[in-house]
Amino acid sequence: MSSKKIAVVVCSIREPRLNPFIARYVLNLAAPYIETEAIEILDIGDQGLSLYSEPAVPSHLPETDPTPHYAHNPTRAWSATVQQYSAFIFVTPQYNWSIPAALKNALDLLFHEWRGKPAAIVTYGGRGGGKAEGHLRQILQGLRMNIMPTTPALTVKSTTLDDCLRTQQISVADLDRWREAGVEEQMPSMFVRGD
Repeated sequence: MSSKKIAVVVCSIREPRLNPFIARYVLNLAAPYIETEAIEILDIGDQGLSLYSEPAVPSHLPETDPTPHYAHNPTRAWSATVQQYSAFIFVTPQYNWSIPAALKNALDLLFHEWRGKPAAIVTYGGRGGGKAEGHLRQILQGLRMNIMPTTPALTVKSTTLDDCLRTQQISVADLDRWREAGVEEQMPSMFVRGD
């Protein structure tokens, strides 16, 4: 890989969509701390992934080039896409105390493509998404990713989505609340590896 890229992953496909607005916010906060690497949005909703339909166990595929060994074209494309990135920032809502099914499916379809890569987690929800963070952390550990210790949790209000859809941006009230909660101060430490 000639140049390193970081993906800010939009982890929910639920419509209408709040996740892309929050992912863009995270990208804008993270970009100043990414010196030599490109950072861009990677939307699971754009990948055309079917619910886990691969016959092979991903960890049993060849480690050096698993892509051609997947049975389905969308999975092969997803494999090739994920391999392009050197690190990931997963921006996920909390659904019923866990992560969205679309994110779990996207993670489970692959194995070697994730392994060893740094992963940061940003959650959001009515109470910030701490339960989703815990579940996602365990899943990423199972995929042998290197998980960053700092995990910002953004509290959203019942009006957050409507405000975003109406104005096509996150409201000043939400931005102020997240700033006061220390999200902007947490961003630099998201890129410091913990043990």
